[in-house]
Amino acid sequence: MKTSKLSIRLLWYITPLVILPLLFLGGFTLTNVTNSTQKQADLIMSRFVEQQQQKAFNYIDSFHSTTKLLSRSPVLNDFLANDALLDGNYTRRLGALMDVFASYSEAYPDIISINLVSASGKSDAYHSNNLTIAPKNYPFFNQVIQSNLSQQQFMVQKPDGTTSLYFVQRIDSVGYYLKRPQQLGFIVVNVEPSILNTSILEAPYNNTLNLLLTKDGKILFSSNYNLRGQYISEYELNKVRDLADIGSLSTIELSSIDKIERMIFAVQMSGGYYYVSTIPKAVLHQSGKAISLITGLIVIISVISLPILIFVVVRNLLLNPIELLGAASHRVGDGDLAVSLPAHTDDEVGILFNDFNHMVNQIRHYQQQLEEYKHHLEDKVESRTQALESMNSQLELAITQAEQANQLKSRFLANMSHEIRTPLTAIMGFTEQLLHNDKIVNDKQHLSTILRNSKHLLELINNILDLSKIEAEKLAVEQASVNVVQLVHDIESIITPLAQEKRLELNIIFDLPIPQTIYTDVTRLKQILINVANNAVKFTEQGHVSICVHYHAKSNLIEFVITDTGIGMSEHQISRVFKPFEQADATTTRRFGGTGLGLCISKNLANLLGGDIKLESEVGEGSEFSISAACHLKGKTPELELLVDHAQLTPEKDPLLSFATNSFDANILVAEDNPDNQLLIKLLLQTWGLEPDIANNGAQAVEMALVNDYQLIIMDMQMPVMGGLEATKMLRHAAYDGPIIALTANVMNHDIGTYIEAGCDKALGKPIDKDALENVLVSYLHLEKDNQNKWDDLLKSEKFQQISDNYLANLPSYLEQIKTFHHAQDWESLKAVAHSVKGSAGCFNFDAIYKSAGNLEENLKSNDKSQRDEIINSVIVAIQQAINSK
Repeated sequence: MKTSKLSIRLLWYITPLVILPLLFLGGFTLTNVTNSTQKQADLIMSRFVEQQQQKAFNYIDSFHSTTKLLSRSPVLNDFLANDALLDGNYTRRLGALMDVFASYSEAYPDIISINLVSASGKSDAYHSNNLTIAPKNYPFFNQVIQSNLSQQQFMVQKPDGTTSLYFVQRIDSVGYYLKRPQQLGFIVVNVEPSILNTSILEAPYNNTLNLLLTKDGKILFSSNYNLRGQYISEYELNKVRDLADIGSLSTIELSSIDKIERMIFAVQMSGGYYYVSTIPKAVLHQSGKAISLITGLIVIISVISLPILIFVVVRNLLLNPIELLGAASHRVGDGDLAVSLPAHTDDEVGILFNDFNHMVNQIRHYQQQLEEYKHHLEDKVESRTQALESMNSQLELAITQAEQANQLKSRFLANMSHEIRTPLTAIMGFTEQLLHNDKIVNDKQHLSTILRNSKHLLELINNILDLSKIEAEKLAVEQASVNVVQLVHDIESIITPLAQEKRLELNIIFDLPIPQTIYTDVTRLKQILINVANNAVKFTEQGHVSICVHYHAKSNLIEFVITDTGIGMSEHQISRVFKPFEQADATTTRRFGGTGLGLCISKNLANLLGGDIKLESEVGEGSEFSISAACHLKGKTPELELLVDHAQLTPEKDPLLSFATNSFDANILVAEDNPDNQLLIKLLLQTWGLEPDIANNGAQAVEMALVNDYQLIIMDMQMPVMGGLEATKMLRHAAYDGPIIALTANVMNHDIGTYIEAGCDKALGKPIDKDALENVLVSYLHLEKDNQNKWDDLLKSEKFQQISDNYLANLPSYLEQIKTFHHAQDWESLKAVAHSVKGSAGCFNFDAIYKSAGNLEENLKSNDKSQRDEIINSVIVAIQQAINSK
């Protein structure tokens, strides 16, 4: 092929434009590769050491916080604040303190031991995971005593080369008449440094040596185990200190370790320790030389081959297609419209070829159309005129529909304004009366009116929200077992008062056989039936309302036919009744009220449940609504569950669903920061015979749950200090395995999923639903009741009787303490004894002692001295009767 002038000019320009930048780039790369390697190593080493430093700091800081939290434990303060040896409660308080130590050891596996040391160095309480005895002294204890710091840490290397961490927290007691705090002792926590052992073995490069040095040069941790316990020279230690101050990579030789010249990066940690990471300098230089040789070779090959390769590629991809396109364009210019370029790749050149062929085709097409237009111009004009008339008709129709939609919107807003303002007016009016009028007698009737209007307002809002969810296709339905007879009975109990108020007859008809149990969303099915039945009563002035239940075995559908003798509807009204925000006509809205949402929502819900709603009606004769839903009985042998006798239609209430038929003795913790909510939840639980403990935030809940044994925890999700989500995670991490019920106003599906993933067993919404709370508590407390039956067998055993006899033998000492504290009027000590006697007496079935001691404790808390002597005498009499009965 003949070489074109464009090809020669292209080669002339490409050669210098490619070769010169490559030569410059290659020279620059070869010159700076060593510096780049050094800087890269400096960056990698600095980031690595900073990460390890931060990791160690976070690890140490977490145990400082743990030690501080332990030092503030109420059990520890009770142990230190009372002279347990004098009042006879030393063993009990020591046991409680050891339980707290054990709970912290279980929550943090790295803790080896926890020691309560007095100011003189004596061990008062010691807990160890490996069952060792308390050390007689610590090598650093003199330093602890002489220091004014409240928190200290020490690293102590053992003879085998391993190092242990010790965290020391000073415990002070502040008195009202002391100028400074009184030192009570120290908490010493011994920790196995797992994180430090792991981080010292990590390395950014091969042959990396990591060291953790003391301030005098001793090696505490090393990635080379043989170096632990050795010392580096003073000169090397000073170099390490200088490098830690500078914070950059430098070259020194650690003669105390080996004779290898190393690149070293060091940082200073808290407590005067130094973290050092080193790598042999030869390793970095070797990698730099290899990079230089590879870079030079790449530059030479690129200088030779790249211009030739670029020219060949450009020639094939660009120059040849341009020549072909030019020749075709010349032929088209001469009037040859039969020319066509060959198919090409799908790149820009291929697109250009296709556009050229399309252009030639369009020219041929337009020439043919021009000939046709010459002969059919009048037909074209008439066709365009008709099209414009049709478009105008559509535009007029669209304008009419827009005006109707605007009127519909205005009517809906007027209806909603009326429907919302009506209950709000009643709520606000009766509330103001109750707040400002002290002479109201029938306040319960007013409160009932407020509650009824509040529920009506809530129903309006729920209808709007349900419609929004349905239109957004985000409304989820579930499948659960539903007792058909119980379902119809529930609907009957709701509709009957409405029918009786209007003196209507309500008929319930079962077309047997019907299935005893179906599987659907009972909440949504109830919502449909209540809405349609309520409408039937609303639009019926006299006569009856009937609810008939049918089962269609072939289609596996259950059908509820609701018939009334009300005002009825015309065909036009039937076509509008299932549309959103619409009712039969404007007079219906003025006469009966409503928003026009109920039937629209009901029809959509019925479709979601696998069924539908059909309507037959006649003006003045009444209406018949047929609501169907899928039973989902496939594979569940419905023939065995069919009800065939009217004697089987009596609903039975499950005794497990109410506290009225059950008795529980359960410890429940309620974590809630709002005082009003606290009172409400406590009132609900007290009506069921449950007396809960209250925590004002998540931190208190965690502390109380680790010390006490709760069968169930109700946890608010949003609280100050620590939220419920974080508290739940901490409790699950600390091995609390009891049920945790989330109580929150955020009840969206993703919120509930977050609570369940964090460790909650169930989520309840706010406002609090009494029935939902009751069902949840019953279901979980019944599990506890099964275990309680096993515990009852243990209480009847011989071993428990021996323990009970020992407790009975200790009652005289309790009696003497009560008399002594009463005579001295030491009410705080007497309150502590009453609390202890109440708890223990309840365990051993001394009900009289338990009740009287509880009354005494409550009296001491309230500071009411009017009946105190009488209550104390009742406690003394109860204890004396128990002693005399043995």
